Amino acid sequence: MGSELQRLYGNIDIYLLDQLLKGTYDSCERVLDAGCGSGRNLIYFLRNGFDVYGIDKDADAVSAAVELSGRLAPEHAEENFLNASAENLPFTDNYFDLVISSAVLHFAESPEHFDNMIRSMWRVLKPGGYLFARIASDIGIEALICSRGNGRYLLPDGSERFLVNQDMLLQYTHRLNGRLHEPIKTTNVQNLRCMTTWCLQKN
Repeated sequence: MGSELQRLYGNIDIYLLDQLLKGTYDSCERVLDAGCGSGRNLIYFLRNGFDVYGIDKDADAVSAAVELSGRLAPEHAEENFLNASAENLPFTDNYFDLVISSAVLHFAESPEHFDNMIRSMWRVLKPGGYLFARIASDIGIEALICSRGNGRYLLPDGSERFLVNQDMLLQYTHRLNGRLHEPIKTTNVQNLRCMTTWCLQKN
């Protein structure tokens, strides 16, 4: 059973898997992973007939995603996977039914950079489409982090990240004219870091 799950889903983000099992994205056709890495979150989509795209700033990661796509969905063009940044997505407006941003937004260098990434992802999303984002937050570890300025913090695990909080995510949801289709959920990893899942639908 374990090997079959691995074949179907790979090393997918567990909270993205949760949305798949709930059928949230059943009506989606065109999917973008904005920060795809080697494609760990795309195996299910490639195996199940979605029109899959990916971008990453790491050219080697893009090459690995192209190789994965070639094995699982040979009909996809290599051009679907591009060396690009989340804040400057090379796609037209209202193009995707689903945009995935898993462990990307917390690499923002400043509030302005974060804003540019979010608005770029939102721009390419169709009305009615979904944004799935997993991002580091201060929720539950507010007293354990140390500000480095520009919205970035030193975490107890020794990493430095741009951190969000619940109020910030709710404000963005309103500003973007989106809606939460799931409550904001946060996982606390032994007080070393916290990862928050932010699931939006575009009105």
